[in-house]
Amino acid sequence: MTAPGLALLGGVRVVDFTQALSGPYCTLMLADLGADVVKVENPKRGDDARHWGPPFVGPDAAYFVSVNRNKRSVALDLKQPEDLQAALDLIATADVVVENWRPGTAARLGLAPDRLRTMNPKLTVCSISGFGQDQGTRTGYDQILQGTSGVMSITGPPGAPTKWGVPIGDIASGMFAATAIVAALHERESTGVGRIIDIAMQDSLVSMLTHHAARYLASGVAEPSVHNMHATIAPYGMYEVADGFINMCVGNDSQFLRMCEALDRPDLAVDERFATNPLRVTYAAELNQELARSFGTITVDHALEALHRAGVPSGPVRHISHVLDDEATGDRAMVMEFTGDSGARARVVNTPWKFDGLAPVVRMPPPRLGQHNHELIARHVTHDPRP
Repeated sequence: MTAPGLALLGGVRVVDFTQALSGPYCTLMLADLGADVVKVENPKRGDDARHWGPPFVGPDAAYFVSVNRNKRSVALDLKQPEDLQAALDLIATADVVVENWRPGTAARLGLAPDRLRTMNPKLTVCSISGFGQDQGTRTGYDQILQGTSGVMSITGPPGAPTKWGVPIGDIASGMFAATAIVAALHERESTGVGRIIDIAMQDSLVSMLTHHAARYLASGVAEPSVHNMHATIAPYGMYEVADGFINMCVGNDSQFLRMCEALDRPDLAVDERFATNPLRVTYAAELNQELARSFGTITVDHALEALHRAGVPSGPVRHISHVLDDEATGDRAMVMEFTGDSGARARVVNTPWKFDGLAPVVRMPPPRLGQHNHELIARHVTHDPRP
């Protein structure tokens, strides 16, 4: 049973050979937009993420549940000729194939992109890997890529490389892959043929270095991490107050003067060291020391009230529990609740789109392993997991 939802990609079939996070996040985005995503899993264990718990929601880990709604599952052993042929039959009906095996695996299985495109010229094949299809067969997990991409070197305290709290390499590569797929589908409207897409987690993270990369490319100097502050804007970052932390972002001279007024620090407004942003960046350590004196004596509520009243961008540093339980998060349809086939209730975060006020919905709960073999596989296959 399915619920109505967004259908911007209605009629698009995606055969999904991915597991863990980068690929499933890509196909989640397509599924939430209405694509028919058929998840092909190994019949013995399925997607590794099914087991990455606790906690579990019914038989599957919450990790798996978070990114596999609105998909169907077939269980096929691609090393068996009958199952491989069943997968090829599915691909013949598809618009998109997504895989995130190690480079070379698809070819060894008989699913090389060139072969699939020859069989189905309209097909777009998207491969997601750690380092790219031409960079060997290294396995790429998010933790590894955050290190190899340089992201960890600009995160955390100076001299203490730190990973992002979210698996940004997985999520970014999944987002870039979904964007590329939608672009290829649009192009196919005029050309009638698909594309072969190569998305690397390394490339995705390097692309996200943006202004950090620009600073190095312009100066030849690799600056150390500035932790919770900003390298080229001041004051801009996280500040400790008497009962917690706040973020404050002063983006121009006018905001700086209003900040000085809000904190009752007219001396900072006339200090020549802080007259312009380039000067404030030069003397950021001294400026932040002065701000620490002011913030250390006031509470989060007091600080934010004064800064908001003055029109200075600022906000609290909240725990994830506060965000997910926040009324505004609910109002924005960013948390969805549904019942899985096992009867277990699940709550997951939504993808962020709003189209004419409509947000994605859970049309189908995350599938059981091989749940849809009987719907999608006409021929006999090696493994039929139907109960």
